[in-house]
Amino acid sequence: MTPTPASDPEEPIARRPLPECPEPPEPFAPLERRPRLLVFDVNETLSDMTHLGDRFVEVGVPPYLAAPWFAGLLRDGFALTVTGHNPSFADVARAALHTVLHDKANVEAATRHIMAGFLQLPLHDDVRDGIRALASLELRLVTLSNGSADVAEGLFERGGIRDSFEGVFSVEDTPAWKPAASAYRYVLGKCDVDADEAMLVAVHPWDVHGAKAAGLRAAWINRTGVPYPDTMYAADLVAPSLPRLADQLEALPADV
Repeated sequence: MTPTPASDPEEPIARRPLPECPEPPEPFAPLERRPRLLVFDVNETLSDMTHLGDRFVEVGVPPYLAAPWFAGLLRDGFALTVTGHNPSFADVARAALHTVLHDKANVEAATRHIMAGFLQLPLHDDVRDGIRALASLELRLVTLSNGSADVAEGLFERGGIRDSFEGVFSVEDTPAWKPAASAYRYVLGKCDVDADEAMLVAVHPWDVHGAKAAGLRAAWINRTGVPYPDTMYAADLVAPSLPRLADQLEALPADV
């Protein structure tokens, strides 16, 4: 196919040809059996990060800024990833906070106060029962977070679910942040399973899309009822909570 020549930079914008939209992703084969391995995202999927809004209030910032701050730090981490870097989650989070808090009298103290909130986050209300139900199906459970493994370990210890996970992994030990394929493949290698035997569990469509692009199955936990982006690979399973996900997996034949 002959490549389309680049538009003339001097040509008026209104006259430039619009780029063609990519074809939608081809559908995957239906999920017909349980996966052997569940790979859980941590931030927002297992941890209830709404409590960080209280930390924003305590340093004199509106609580609604917590959500765009977190989205911004993910954006910056993704940008660094696609340009060949593998930054520390904490470093990117602090830098993003410096932007949000730039007009505060003591930016560093406010940043430390908010970052310390990660060490006290609780689990979502459905997580403890959901993890127990999934573990009872004799599925192997691990995590893969763009955040610190130490933060995840503390979350699970506080929530009383650490014994359900055989591994707590972080992109700190992988070549790149999720949703890069190398992050998911790192965990597959550590757990000695093929991609089609593993399922990511996450609340983030970008994470679901990345896992599917790497060959894994994926479950989208949709606690809020928002629509899924139709530009991304669809999840194999959609559930409003982890116990409901366990119900769906229990209805499938076990892997043999």
